[in-house]
Amino acid sequence: MPLNNRLKEYRARLGVNQQEMGKLVNTSRQTISQIERGDYSPSVTLALKLAKACDCRVEDIFEYREDEKDEE
Repeated sequence: MPLNNRLKEYRARLGVNQQEMGKLVNTSRQTISQIERGDYSPSVTLALKLAKACDCRVEDIFEYREDEKDEE
């Protein structure tokens, strides 16, 4: 997937597990797990909530990279 993330790193800095992070941003532990694995791209709203909970910018957690196929 072209959306890379550092959510696990930021979550560890907060000292919370996936369940606790989910509660902070009003989503499930499973959603947090899927985001961290790169299996799910969050909505803009959820990305903003995650950044606010981590006290950082969305760009600090998420990075979009073009697929080589998309560039052709």
